[in-house]
Amino acid sequence: MYKIIVMNSKHPKDSLTIITDLVLPSETNPIGNMFGGELLARMDRAASIAARRHCRRIVVTASVNHVAFNKMIPLGSVVTVEAKVSRAFNSSMEVFMDVWIEDRENGMRSKANEAIYTFVAVDEMGQTVQVPEIIPETAVEKERYDAALRRRQLSLVLAGKMAPKDASELKALFE
Repeated sequence: MYKIIVMNSKHPKDSLTIITDLVLPSETNPIGNMFGGELLARMDRAASIAARRHCRRIVVTASVNHVAFNKMIPLGSVVTVEAKVSRAFNSSMEVFMDVWIEDRENGMRSKANEAIYTFVAVDEMGQTVQVPEIIPETAVEKERYDAALRRRQLSLVLAGKMAPKDASELKALFE
């Protein structure tokens, strides 16, 4: 039930979204670190903008596939969320995000977290619509593009929407 819309291919850099903000006292837990939920909300906004830039349609969050809170983010930190579409399927897009914090004294950035969200493009009636394919260019973009298919197949198998024998990318990992 997809509407067919002819679109040109795009590159991950076309969807790049960067959101930078400061961690305020109301956004921290009792030991002075950013609430995980606050970071999730910032990532959802950045990923939503990236998905929208990719397809130029209304997008809705379909799933939060992976979030890694690897490093605490203290009060007063400058936090940057960088989001890019890593792979596009029929109507869905995987968005990969890197979260960086800036050292207060020397300005050096370090990676604090990463996440992968999935968005679906819809029309004004909420019906799914086709999205442009994506052509990765850099080594990291190619790695994330290939891994996205494995993640998608795993999700489909776990949801019972794909038979394990049909998950060719997953099978290839074990051969």
